[in-house]
Amino acid sequence: MTEQKSPHDLPDASGLTIGILGGTGDQGKGLALRFAMAGHEVIIGSRKADRAQEAADDLRSVVADLPVRGAENPAAATAADVVIIAVPWEGHRPTLESLRSELAGKIVVDCVNPLGFEKGKGAFALPVEEGSAAEQAAAVLTDSRVVAAFHHVSAKLLLDPSVESMDLDVLVLGNDREATDLVQALAGRISGMRGIYGGRLHNAHQVEAFTANLISINRRYKAHAGLRVTDV
Repeated sequence: MTEQKSPHDLPDASGLTIGILGGTGDQGKGLALRFAMAGHEVIIGSRKADRAQEAADDLRSVVADLPVRGAENPAAATAADVVIIAVPWEGHRPTLESLRSELAGKIVVDCVNPLGFEKGKGAFALPVEEGSAAEQAAAVLTDSRVVAAFHHVSAKLLLDPSVESMDLDVLVLGNDREATDLVQALAGRISGMRGIYGGRLHNAHQVEAFTANLISINRRYKAHAGLRVTDV
Protein backbone atom coordinates (compact mmCIF):
# COMPACT_ATOMS: atom_id res chain seq x y z
CA MET A 1 0.00 0.00 0.00
CA THR A 2 1.33 3.43 -0.94
CA GLU A 3 1.90 5.68 2.06
CA GLN A 4 -0.28 8.79 1.92
CA LYS A 5 1.65 12.03 1.64
CA SER A 6 1.42 14.35 4.63
CA PRO A 7 -0.08 17.77 3.84
CA HIS A 8 2.88 19.26 5.73
CA ASP A 9 5.43 17.51 3.50
CA LEU A 10 6.34 20.31 1.10
CA PRO A 11 9.05 20.47 -1.59
CA ASP A 12 12.28 22.44 -1.38
CA ALA A 13 11.56 25.82 -2.97
CA SER A 14 15.00 27.34 -2.44
CA GLY A 15 16.93 28.26 -5.56
CA LEU A 16 13.90 29.16 -7.63
CA THR A 17 14.00 32.34 -9.70
CA ILE A 18 10.84 34.37 -9.16
CA GLY A 19 9.37 36.79 -11.68
CA ILE A 20 6.90 39.39 -10.46
CA LEU A 21 4.77 41.02 -13.14
CA GLY A 22 3.44 44.28 -11.78
CA GLY A 23 6.46 44.43 -9.53
CA THR A 24 6.58 48.21 -9.67
CA GLY A 25 3.44 48.49 -7.52
CA ASP A 26 3.58 48.27 -3.74
CA GLN A 27 2.36 44.66 -3.48
CA GLY A 28 4.71 43.42 -6.18
CA LYS A 29 7.68 45.37 -4.83
CA GLY A 30 6.96 44.13 -1.33
CA LEU A 31 6.93 40.49 -2.42
CA ALA A 32 10.07 41.10 -4.47
CA LEU A 33 11.83 42.50 -1.42
CA ARG A 34 10.85 39.60 0.83
CA PHE A 35 11.75 36.86 -1.66
CA ALA A 36 15.07 38.54 -2.44
CA MET A 37 15.78 38.84 1.30
CA ALA A 38 15.10 35.09 1.49
CA GLY A 39 17.84 34.50 -1.10
CA HIS A 40 15.80 34.07 -4.28
CA GLU A 41 16.82 35.71 -7.52
CA VAL A 42 13.92 38.04 -8.31
CA ILE A 43 13.06 39.66 -11.62
CA ILE A 44 10.67 42.60 -11.46
CA GLY A 45 8.60 42.85 -14.63
CA SER A 46 6.99 45.92 -16.13
CA ARG A 47 5.83 47.13 -19.53
CA LYS A 48 8.98 49.26 -19.59
CA ALA A 49 12.37 47.83 -18.65
CA ASP A 50 13.67 51.11 -17.23
CA ARG A 51 10.69 51.40 -14.88
CA ALA A 52 11.25 47.81 -13.71
CA GLN A 53 14.95 48.46 -13.12
CA GLU A 54 14.12 51.63 -11.20
CA ALA A 55 11.92 49.58 -8.86
CA ALA A 56 14.74 47.04 -8.41
CA ASP A 57 17.22 49.84 -7.68
CA ASP A 58 14.81 51.28 -5.10
CA LEU A 59 14.81 47.96 -3.27
CA ARG A 60 18.59 47.66 -3.44
CA SER A 61 18.83 51.11 -1.86
CA VAL A 62 16.79 49.78 1.07
CA VAL A 63 18.70 46.49 1.46
CA ALA A 64 22.13 46.35 -0.15
CA ASP A 65 23.15 43.60 -2.56
CA LEU A 66 19.67 42.16 -3.01
CA PRO A 67 19.50 39.63 -5.90
CA VAL A 68 16.84 41.61 -7.74
CA ARG A 69 16.76 43.16 -11.21
CA GLY A 70 14.24 44.63 -13.61
CA ALA A 71 13.13 43.61 -17.09
CA GLU A 72 10.26 43.98 -19.52
CA ASN A 73 7.38 41.64 -18.75
CA PRO A 74 8.15 39.10 -21.54
CA ALA A 75 11.79 38.80 -20.46
CA ALA A 76 10.87 38.50 -16.78
CA ALA A 77 8.28 35.81 -17.54
CA THR A 78 10.68 33.84 -19.70
CA ALA A 79 13.59 33.87 -17.25
CA ALA A 80 11.61 33.01 -14.10
CA ASP A 81 10.81 29.55 -12.74
CA VAL A 82 7.67 30.81 -10.98
CA VAL A 83 5.80 33.96 -12.01
CA ILE A 84 3.64 36.06 -9.67
CA ILE A 85 0.93 38.25 -11.20
CA ALA A 86 0.54 41.46 -9.20
CA VAL A 87 -0.77 43.85 -11.84
CA PRO A 88 -3.75 46.20 -11.28
CA TRP A 89 -7.08 44.51 -11.96
CA GLU A 90 -7.82 46.64 -15.02
CA GLY A 91 -4.63 45.40 -16.66
CA HIS A 92 -5.03 41.76 -15.62
CA ARG A 93 -6.51 40.16 -18.73
CA PRO A 94 -4.52 42.14 -21.35
CA THR A 95 -1.25 41.47 -19.53
CA LEU A 96 -1.90 37.72 -19.42
CA GLU A 97 -3.12 37.58 -23.01
CA SER A 98 0.10 39.22 -24.16
CA LEU A 99 2.26 36.66 -22.33
CA ARG A 100 0.60 33.34 -23.12
CA SER A 101 3.65 31.84 -24.84
CA GLU A 102 6.16 33.10 -22.24
CA LEU A 103 4.06 31.69 -19.37
CA ALA A 104 3.29 28.32 -21.00
CA GLY A 105 4.32 25.42 -18.79
CA LYS A 106 5.11 27.64 -15.80
CA ILE A 107 3.52 27.92 -12.37
CA VAL A 108 1.72 31.26 -12.39
CA VAL A 109 0.67 32.67 -9.01
CA ASP A 110 -2.19 35.15 -9.19
CA CYS A 111 -2.55 37.53 -6.24
CA VAL A 112 -4.82 40.09 -7.90
CA ASN A 113 -7.91 41.24 -6.00
CA PRO A 114 -10.72 42.60 -8.23
CA LEU A 115 -11.97 45.38 -5.97
CA GLY A 116 -13.87 48.62 -6.36
CA PHE A 117 -13.93 51.59 -4.00
CA GLU A 118 -16.88 53.89 -3.35
CA LYS A 119 -16.85 56.95 -1.13
CA GLY A 120 -18.83 56.30 2.01
CA LYS A 121 -18.98 52.55 1.37
CA GLY A 122 -15.33 51.55 1.16
CA ALA A 123 -13.92 48.56 -0.71
CA PHE A 124 -16.11 45.92 -2.32
CA ALA A 125 -15.58 42.88 -4.54
CA LEU A 126 -16.16 43.30 -8.27
CA PRO A 127 -17.95 40.62 -10.32
CA VAL A 128 -15.70 38.62 -12.63
CA GLU A 129 -17.15 36.72 -15.56
CA GLU A 130 -14.97 33.66 -14.95
CA GLY A 131 -15.67 33.75 -11.20
CA SER A 132 -12.40 35.24 -9.94
CA ALA A 133 -9.17 36.79 -11.13
CA ALA A 134 -7.42 33.46 -10.69
CA GLU A 135 -10.03 31.65 -12.79
CA GLN A 136 -9.71 34.35 -15.44
CA ALA A 137 -5.96 33.70 -15.44
CA ALA A 138 -6.57 29.97 -15.85
CA ALA A 139 -9.00 30.62 -18.71
CA VAL A 140 -6.45 32.79 -20.52
CA LEU A 141 -3.32 30.77 -19.68
CA THR A 142 -4.53 27.33 -20.69
CA ASP A 143 -0.97 25.98 -20.90
CA SER A 144 0.10 27.30 -17.48
CA ARG A 145 -0.38 25.94 -13.96
CA VAL A 146 -2.34 28.71 -12.24
CA VAL A 147 -2.36 29.03 -8.46
CA ALA A 148 -4.04 31.73 -6.34
CA ALA A 149 -2.10 33.06 -3.33
CA PHE A 150 -0.73 36.11 -1.45
CA HIS A 151 -4.04 38.05 -1.47
CA HIS A 152 -4.07 39.11 2.18
CA VAL A 153 -0.51 40.30 2.73
CA SER A 154 0.03 43.93 3.75
CA ALA A 155 2.17 45.76 1.19
CA LYS A 156 3.20 48.27 3.86
CA LEU A 157 4.62 45.53 6.08
CA LEU A 158 6.25 43.73 3.15
CA LEU A 159 8.08 46.91 2.16
CA ASP A 160 9.34 47.65 5.68
CA PRO A 161 12.61 45.72 6.23
CA SER A 162 12.46 46.56 9.94
CA VAL A 163 9.51 44.14 10.13
CA GLU A 164 11.53 40.97 10.58
CA SER A 165 8.65 38.48 10.56
CA MET A 166 5.44 38.43 8.51
CA ASP A 167 3.28 36.65 11.06
CA LEU A 168 0.42 35.36 8.92
CA ASP A 169 -0.87 32.47 6.85
CA VAL A 170 -1.25 32.62 3.09
CA LEU A 171 -4.19 30.74 1.58
CA VAL A 172 -3.05 28.83 -1.53
CA LEU A 173 -5.63 27.56 -4.02
CA GLY A 174 -5.32 25.52 -7.18
CA ASN A 175 -6.17 22.35 -9.04
CA ASP A 176 -2.60 21.02 -9.32
CA ARG A 177 -1.31 19.49 -6.06
CA GLU A 178 2.36 19.76 -7.02
CA ALA A 179 1.91 23.42 -7.94
CA THR A 180 0.04 24.34 -4.75
CA ASP A 181 2.59 22.46 -2.63
CA LEU A 182 5.41 24.43 -4.25
CA VAL A 183 3.66 27.77 -3.71
CA GLN A 184 2.97 26.84 -0.08
CA ALA A 185 6.68 26.13 0.28
CA LEU A 186 7.52 29.46 -1.37
CA ALA A 187 5.31 31.30 1.11
CA GLY A 188 7.22 29.59 3.89
CA ARG A 189 10.48 31.01 2.54
CA ILE A 190 9.39 34.42 3.89
CA SER A 191 10.11 34.70 7.60
CA GLY A 192 7.00 34.19 9.74
CA MET A 193 4.78 33.31 6.80
CA ARG A 194 3.08 29.96 6.22
CA GLY A 195 1.30 28.63 3.15
CA ILE A 196 -2.00 26.80 3.80
CA TYR A 197 -3.95 24.93 1.13
CA GLY A 198 -7.32 26.64 0.77
CA GLY A 199 -9.13 24.61 -1.86
CA ARG A 200 -9.42 24.33 -5.60
CA LEU A 201 -9.33 27.30 -7.92
CA HIS A 202 -13.13 27.68 -8.05
CA ASN A 203 -12.91 28.77 -4.39
CA ALA A 204 -10.72 31.76 -5.24
CA HIS A 205 -13.56 34.28 -5.47
CA GLN A 206 -14.28 34.43 -1.75
CA VAL A 207 -10.57 34.61 -0.94
CA GLU A 208 -10.09 37.56 -3.29
CA ALA A 209 -13.29 39.21 -2.05
CA PHE A 210 -12.28 38.87 1.62
CA THR A 211 -9.56 41.43 0.96
CA ALA A 212 -12.32 44.07 1.05
CA ASN A 213 -13.17 42.98 4.60
CA LEU A 214 -9.51 43.20 5.62
CA ILE A 215 -9.31 46.72 4.21
CA SER A 216 -12.30 47.67 6.37
CA ILE A 217 -10.68 46.07 9.43
CA ASN A 218 -7.43 47.92 8.80
CA ARG A 219 -9.17 51.26 8.38
CA ARG A 220 -11.26 50.89 11.52
CA TYR A 221 -8.43 49.66 13.75
CA LYS A 222 -5.53 51.45 11.99
CA ALA A 223 -3.85 48.09 11.57
CA HIS A 224 -2.24 45.85 8.93
CA ALA A 225 -4.24 42.71 9.67
CA GLY A 226 -3.54 39.29 8.20
CA LEU A 227 -4.94 35.80 8.71
CA ARG A 228 -4.01 32.89 10.95
CA VAL A 229 -5.56 29.44 10.46
CA THR A 230 -5.94 27.53 13.74
CA ASP A 231 -5.45 23.80 14.43
CA VAL A 232 -3.37 23.16 11.28
